[in-house]
Amino acid sequence: MSLSREQMLVEMGITPIWVLRDTEPSAQPVEAAVVEAEARAPAPEAAPAIVPEPAPFARPAPAAALRPMAPVDTLNWPELAKQVAECRACALCEQRKQAVLGVGDLNPDWLFIGEGPGAEEDVKGEPFVGQAGKLLDAMLASLDIARGNRVYIANAVKCRPPGNRTPEAAEMAACWPYLERQIALLKPKIIVLLGKAAVHAVLHDDKSLASLRGKRYEYGGIPMVVTYHPAYLLRNLPDKAKAWEDLLFARRLLREAVSPELPF
Repeated sequence: MSLSREQMLVEMGITPIWVLRDTEPSAQPVEAAVVEAEARAPAPEAAPAIVPEPAPFARPAPAAALRPMAPVDTLNWPELAKQVAECRACALCEQRKQAVLGVGDLNPDWLFIGEGPGAEEDVKGEPFVGQAGKLLDAMLASLDIARGNRVYIANAVKCRPPGNRTPEAAEMAACWPYLERQIALLKPKIIVLLGKAAVHAVLHDDKSLASLRGKRYEYGGIPMVVTYHPAYLLRNLPDKAKAWEDLLFARRLLREAVSPELPF
């Protein structure tokens, strides 16, 4: 059943219902609530310090039963997809049903990077298809975007960690060239890191998410923000409002990076 944006925001636990600024004049009282909500969201610093780009991971030596990864820095999308599907660069390949490259628009404005495939994603071959995926879709809909529509969704690792555990540093390092190539091919205008694993994979930072939120980072000149993983939000409902603040912050950074006339 299709949900309205208002119903999706209610599902996210965010009230009052926000609407976009281009609402018809008859909706002015609600539009005022949008202005107030965005005013309360953490404003970017006047001259935010740009975090230096992290040094690339040093890929660990593969186990004897595994195969080293071939270079990926010149691969196109079909070639990259084939290499990910056949990858045996770390032990995660041994229990997977399939590798999960990502899903969405190949010319996106937004790139969301999560942790890794879970059980459902391992079966279906698409990231964020369980309950966390439903919440992520609601978060996207609140911004009038959707997977496949100006959005691409990827993960720090492409194979399911056993028991849906958090990926280990060596596993994220083994998958890093794939994610790095995805970013180079996608050329997104904004990157949103969902959760600590994505932060560790891209920023190489182990600080708490609370200390990393509300700041602008950069990857190759692309603005980047940090927020909570949807699976975490399902267990910690009060932090949904903080995630909404992070999305508003990301949207402001995107508006700064592109024409303000675009419908965000």
